[in-house]
Amino acid sequence: MSLIRILIADDYADWRRQVLLLFQARPEWQVTAEAADGPEAIQKAEELKPDLIVLDIGLPKLNGIEAARRIRQSSPGSKIVFLSQNNDLDVVRAALGTGALGYVHKTDAQSELLLAVDTVLRGKQYVSSSLKNCEFADTSGEKAPHRHEALFYSDDKVFLDGFALFIAAALNDGNAAIVLVTKSHRGSLLQRLKAESVHVDGAIQQGTLILLDVADTLATLLVDGLLDPVRVFEGFSGLIQTASKAAKAEHPRVVICCECKGSLWAEGKTDAAIRLEQGCNELAKTYEVDLLCAYPSSVFHGQEDEHMFQSMCAEHSAVYSQ
Repeated sequence: MSLIRILIADDYADWRRQVLLLFQARPEWQVTAEAADGPEAIQKAEELKPDLIVLDIGLPKLNGIEAARRIRQSSPGSKIVFLSQNNDLDVVRAALGTGALGYVHKTDAQSELLLAVDTVLRGKQYVSSSLKNCEFADTSGEKAPHRHEALFYSDDKVFLDGFALFIAAALNDGNAAIVLVTKSHRGSLLQRLKAESVHVDGAIQQGTLILLDVADTLATLLVDGLLDPVRVFEGFSGLIQTASKAAKAEHPRVVICCECKGSLWAEGKTDAAIRLEQGCNELAKTYEVDLLCAYPSSVFHGQEDEHMFQSMCAEHSAVYSQ
């Protein structure tokens, strides 16, 4: 009987203890780690690559839905069951939209958690009986909500790890990636991708990995120092269509990893950076894309940047600082 390695993430120790007690009925289910907040759950998932993660939504520092999205990048083989007090249907749909297969309301945990885990381990979806009157099965056919995330990085290692995991997860799923990086980061990123077992040369030849230089790209998008939204939409539309055709997935998505906005911000062109973020959100209304934008933490200067900083953050579905 093969062991199933499990990570439990909940900020309440009593709930973690209850789950442990329930799982004692299945000796082949081995809880190998626990986490009390979102970043800790991501870290342990990346380190341990568990078979299953039981994940609360109301985690401190980073909520469970955003944590699940990050975990899907760093540990795509881990199956996820949400165990939450939240029964808001929009929240449930968002949770399942991360790729998680299970959602158990905590009031149903005693009677249903073991069945939910069994079901999810077989690759099937399980939703609490208290939510069964609502239809969730059809959401797989809907246009998935796009991710538009910002990474504020303190050093190059954080930047390279963030981009490499985002790109590798897409390529490993049969999707495509468009990557806009500075010349100083290009070589290191390619090496980091190879460390993630990405066949970089093959992906470039097949067209599933498109590499572009930040300075060259911005030169085509700016007119007299101002961002041209038509050029943004038309230029990226062509790239997205090309990458999507090269992708192998049945319903391909394209990830865009971009340093352009961070470069604009560093040059003092904060308005252009925000307009480019807005342009990316317009693209996401038409195409199946997910975006990761990188900003060096050093370009932000406290109160003097606060208004523009908040405007920029408002354009993203999630913001991370490391």
